[in-house]
Amino acid sequence: MKTILVIEDEAQTRKVLLNCLKFEGFKAIEADNGKSGLKLAQECHPDLIVCDIMMPEMDGYEVLSALRKHSSTLAIPIIFLTAKVSMLDLRLGMDLGAEDYLTKPCNVDRFLTAITTRLKRKEELKKWYVSPTNTSNSESFFESIDLPKCSKVERVFKFIEENYYKPLELKDVAQAVGYSPAYLTNLIRQKTERTVKQWIIERRMNEARELLLNTEQSITEIAEKTGYVDTGYFIRQFKRLHGTTPNQWRNSPEIVEAA
Repeated sequence: MKTILVIEDEAQTRKVLLNCLKFEGFKAIEADNGKSGLKLAQECHPDLIVCDIMMPEMDGYEVLSALRKHSSTLAIPIIFLTAKVSMLDLRLGMDLGAEDYLTKPCNVDRFLTAITTRLKRKEELKKWYVSPTNTSNSESFFESIDLPKCSKVERVFKFIEENYYKPLELKDVAQAVGYSPAYLTNLIRQKTERTVKQWIIERRMNEARELLLNTEQSITEIAEKTGYVDTGYFIRQFKRLHGTTPNQWRNSPEIVEAA
């Protein structure tokens, strides 16, 4: 049973979310402010946290920042709840390591989909964090993710595997497989619940972890070998996905694997 922590100061909203989670078979725990939510997260180590942004004691950003400072909580996925979100707010949350945003009032189906998607992603990534049998070949990586058996989808992932180390964009993939960018986006999202960009990042980060773990190459060299011309952007992407920088992960990869 997966444990979900809901940090929300509005009692009615919190009650609805908790009831939804319990109905779906999750173990749901709650906190009515950021400070108590952080303490509960550090004590219980939930599998995922749903956190409001505007709260007394500590706001959602402060909670997230505190979680990312400790090895026992840095890899816990967090989904923000907010009445409205600006691009500035979105960027701040993503830079700190938030997994997703949900706007209030929150649709129940979207809420549960976001939860299950993030938990599935976490489990998939854990297979690849530190594994002595982990390799960089396309079959072991993509087959382990249990992709749908579909020739259209297989063509897309075959191209990503062959070209992920290049400065690859959606339009490049679309052109290579003969689809429009819009059609390709809808196809992959419908079949996998993720975007083409997210899959390119997943493949690149898998290779980055391999190089960090098994070579002495610099962060800049690893960034270039995984398709990033901007080392700073690579570091931000890595931190967003893993909750820690490439250098920190290289020195202590087990803290993410254990989370």
